[in-house]
Amino acid sequence: MANQDSTNPSHALFDQFVQAQTCKEVQCTFSELCHHLQVDPRDYQSFYTKLKERLNYWKAKSLWVKLDKRAQHQDYQQGEVCAKNKCLVLGAGPCGLRTAIELALLGAHVVVLEKRDSFSRNNVLHLWPYTIYDLRGLAAKKFYGKFCTGALDHISIRQLQLILLKVSLLLGVEVQTGVEFKGFVEPSGDTGWMAKLFPDNHPAGKFQFDVFISAGGGSFVPYGFKRKELRGKLAIGITCNFINRHTAAEAQVAEISGVARIYNQKFFQDLLTETGIDLENIVYYKDDTHYFVMTAKKKSLLKMGVIKQDFSDAGKLLARVNVDQEALLRYAYDAAQFSTGHCLPDMQFAQNHAGQPDVAMFDFTCMHRAENASLVRERKGKKLLMGLVGDCLVEPFWPLGTGIARGFLAVFDTAWMVRSWGKGRPHMEVLAERESIYQLLSQTTPENTSKKYSTFSIDPATRYQHVNLNSVKAFQVRNINIIYSFYFYCQRRHNATLIVPMCVHGTDSVGAFEVLLKWCQQHTAGYDGVKVKDLNQSWRSGLALCALINTFRPCVIDMSSLEESNAVYNNQLAFNFLERELGIPPIMSASDMSFKGQIDKLSMVHYLTQIHDAFNERTPTKGLHSQTFYSPLPLQTFNLQLHTPSRTRVSALSNVVFCHHCKPATHTLYDTCYFCCQRVYVLERISTEGKLFHRSCFTCHQCGTTLRLGGYTFNQHTGEYRTSCYCIVEHHVTVQ
Repeated sequence: MANQDSTNPSHALFDQFVQAQTCKEVQCTFSELCHHLQVDPRDYQSFYTKLKERLNYWKAKSLWVKLDKRAQHQDYQQGEVCAKNKCLVLGAGPCGLRTAIELALLGAHVVVLEKRDSFSRNNVLHLWPYTIYDLRGLAAKKFYGKFCTGALDHISIRQLQLILLKVSLLLGVEVQTGVEFKGFVEPSGDTGWMAKLFPDNHPAGKFQFDVFISAGGGSFVPYGFKRKELRGKLAIGITCNFINRHTAAEAQVAEISGVARIYNQKFFQDLLTETGIDLENIVYYKDDTHYFVMTAKKKSLLKMGVIKQDFSDAGKLLARVNVDQEALLRYAYDAAQFSTGHCLPDMQFAQNHAGQPDVAMFDFTCMHRAENASLVRERKGKKLLMGLVGDCLVEPFWPLGTGIARGFLAVFDTAWMVRSWGKGRPHMEVLAERESIYQLLSQTTPENTSKKYSTFSIDPATRYQHVNLNSVKAFQVRNINIIYSFYFYCQRRHNATLIVPMCVHGTDSVGAFEVLLKWCQQHTAGYDGVKVKDLNQSWRSGLALCALINTFRPCVIDMSSLEESNAVYNNQLAFNFLERELGIPPIMSASDMSFKGQIDKLSMVHYLTQIHDAFNERTPTKGLHSQTFYSPLPLQTFNLQLHTPSRTRVSALSNVVFCHHCKPATHTLYDTCYFCCQRVYVLERISTEGKLFHRSCFTCHQCGTTLRLGGYTFNQHTGEYRTSCYCIVEHHVTVQ
């Protein structure tokens, strides 16, 4: 058999593919293998089946058994559930490739884009037990024989990427490296959503997709997603990698799974005495490299000359110009030497992707978290489901080792969302369910997840012990349903067909912004003191809003009585009319609108678009006159009938065509904060558990810490909200 294997080219190519240790080598050997077997990876629906049939090799059989077992799970419905979906995944990191695998198992056509053309990240990831079980189920041991042998529970990022890349390719995923994503190309004519790439002539630029998953890391979050910064007391992390020559002497050195000062004060005091290095904790893992990660005290770094000058701002403190790189290398080297008892021979720094010593320093208590995990965009009737995974969803808190574990949980949750999308569920329900599951992510630990790892699947109920898929309602996710400006036909009372622009709930389309701006300029032209130059600051005085109202309803506002200096009065006047008569709630208070430093552009676009949709732009009535004017009285005092272009006097509401997102309620009560019972405006509110809050009021009942969605616990009996957090030196840092 051995002789036969050595003479069979396909067997030799398969062995090379399994053993390949670089991204380029994996891609090249896979391409050669497919060419020799005459199977086309682009035929994604039947590729895996044909590959198995034509590669009749005993060494591959154990691999097919593993992958077949996974593919036969009922959640994937034999790969039929998403057979009509086309998915673009941005980023070939562990979470991006793991997402691609799940989407391929669901039957989707999957393309992965990666800016880099090599895998060079040496840092080592801690694996939770379920993650180890999951990777073993994908035949990780086949591709990396050392995977989690004995008590090992970690793997380098580079090795994990190689494992997942190989599995992805075998399942028909198209992985394109050396390609930079530059943005979206909106649907036009018969074409759907596409990507703008660099180089711009890359074939993947023609790929049309209806699902986009970003795994591009914390530095890239698609437009439309908002992120929160979570910060605790300053803590400076240092990571470093040394070359592992895999000698007997190196094998004898024990790993350090985690030593903290509070548990071993003598160790850290001796380190300080011998080297001058003052640490809070240190971890040492042995993998492809000797990997160290430690938390250093700022005072120590200043004393040792690593940081040149002290700043209160963390960004300035750790800026490259304020760090002595040679001193940083000495600091990391001495800490690593001492912590291993000076037993690692001939320590040399490994190189990073830039060919420099692989040492980095960062402020790990500054973390970011996306406010929502998903959204839907629509343009010309073509919807695009978008989701986040990996660091662009939640940046990990490294001392807890949560990064890849929660990353994979989010991957499975995202795959479940795409499955619902593929089954044709209403998109608002898909978003609401995804956000319901997202609330659990930051509270997840190895202890509170299910221990039945063999039953884990993309179904959230198999992984989370207590999951409510309906905790977020469909009406609560309207703000993440982004509908681009386009037109639809509707029938009104006398069979008169109108063309009414639908709502623009946020957009990254420059064209849509320009259309809205031109419309506003057209219908506010000629008014004294009004010059609309943009979609935010030009509206501060309130005159532009009043002018816009006067153009369509000249009977309600006496423009001659308004003064530019009385901005609060002007804004309140416009706000009251728009809310009472058109059902459009203000995005902020009149005083904030008048005096706030910077008016949020997207919020104003949302507000102005609702006004645009409410008024019939084809029949502006500027020039008609009436002696009945509007005044900024409390909402309860209004009982005003308005003149319209027709001969009859009727309520303005009867002449407005609304889309289902902007249709006003039949009552005039405004939203109030659950905590303070005061009015809460659109721009300052958040919603959870069916309740609305001011962002400033959403605080922990026990300690007063500001809460975030997904980072709290709610007692239904007492109505109390409390933080679920990890405390470091009396400061709350929300667990990632």
